[in-house]
Amino acid sequence: MVLLLGLWAVVGPAAGARAEGAYAFTPGARTVVGAPDTARAVLLDPRHTYRSSLPRGAKLYYRLRLTAAETAYVPVTAVPPPDAAVSATDGIRVSLRDANGTSCSYASARFGAGISPRPVTALGQRETGKALCQGGGTFHLLVERLDAGHPGVTAGAGRWDLEIAPVTEPRLVRAGSTTAPPAWDPASPEPPSGRPRERSGGTGFATAAPLGQGVWRTALAPGETRFYKVPVDWGRRLHASAELGGAQGHGYVGGALTLSLHNPVRGAVDDATAGYTGTAKPTALAPLPPVEYANRYAVPAGVTSVRFAGDYYLVVHLSTRLAGPFGRGPYEVTLRVRVDGRAHAGPAYDGGPVPEDVFTISDADRAAALTGGLGDAVAGAAGGQGDGDGAGGGVMRLVAVGGIGSGTALLLILGGWTVAARRTYARTR
Repeated sequence: MVLLLGLWAVVGPAAGARAEGAYAFTPGARTVVGAPDTARAVLLDPRHTYRSSLPRGAKLYYRLRLTAAETAYVPVTAVPPPDAAVSATDGIRVSLRDANGTSCSYASARFGAGISPRPVTALGQRETGKALCQGGGTFHLLVERLDAGHPGVTAGAGRWDLEIAPVTEPRLVRAGSTTAPPAWDPASPEPPSGRPRERSGGTGFATAAPLGQGVWRTALAPGETRFYKVPVDWGRRLHASAELGGAQGHGYVGGALTLSLHNPVRGAVDDATAGYTGTAKPTALAPLPPVEYANRYAVPAGVTSVRFAGDYYLVVHLSTRLAGPFGRGPYEVTLRVRVDGRAHAGPAYDGGPVPEDVFTISDADRAAALTGGLGDAVAGAAGGQGDGDGAGGGVMRLVAVGGIGSGTALLLILGGWTVAARRTYARTR
């Protein structure tokens, strides 16, 4: 028990040092400054995740070096201050360009109908096999801030934080068909039912809480965003919906609840929003195809983005505008997640992606998705449901479980921390 308390003294304050609700950046992320032109652009390495910032009206450049065989994905997450004044069309635009300035791709992310400041992510990419941007060499990432301006309001004029997490994907050992998979059943599957299990989400991609098939519940205040990750194998498909519980009050808030889905490289797959009048209101993602490599050759964006196995991220946000007519909450949000289909082996890559585990699902990932990790496993042994809120909460529950000897509990803690540390290192080194 003394050892347990000593370990908690070491890790507890660090785990709780982040302000409640603040975006959680990847541990060890390197801070870089975007350049106003390509000549001074700093080099990004896919082995690392980066932090930067974006002033109002800015256009900033970053640099990458790619081989002719690499497909590159560069997601950029913009995090405005919680008190920023934003419009539905505000956000960011991201493009990846070759050394001649030719654009390989464009993508934008906006705050939408909720008119509420929240983390938004746009993806720049260079794909091998396309007509543009072929060959190896220097490429530039351009990040632009889309800000309509708000006369008389200065809260949104400050810098927005950025998280940039580049990924490279190797080509296949043998080139296959470039035809999209045959038609799949577009019908929405029956959502799972049953008693919800409590699962507090993370506050960033790096701290996303694992989810598996089932019904999950959390509590959010207006303005809060929570991140979850669902492991999805090759050949499997994901369906998800969210429901905002009822509250006292009168009025209508458009875009009160936003549910977004991102693929393993943080690219946008789909999003859904729901207005709110105080009664329980569900919203669901559009039906998605099974995860297949060949989906990248399809036309619809919701299909092309479901192109690799790995962690798919569900992001839930409640609009700040809920607080006016309905109060500060917290509000109950229920997630229903279904993963079906027959899993199969993935394609044979000629080399490995960077980071190396980005398209990989381990048995530990699958187990954590159902149990919530160490915290839920121990809480389950004590006869309750854990809330999946990370290592710190798991430690405190371990200390409280009298039926587990301190030696066994310590081994469980150390084992869980070791796995978490290795995965964090693999993603950030």
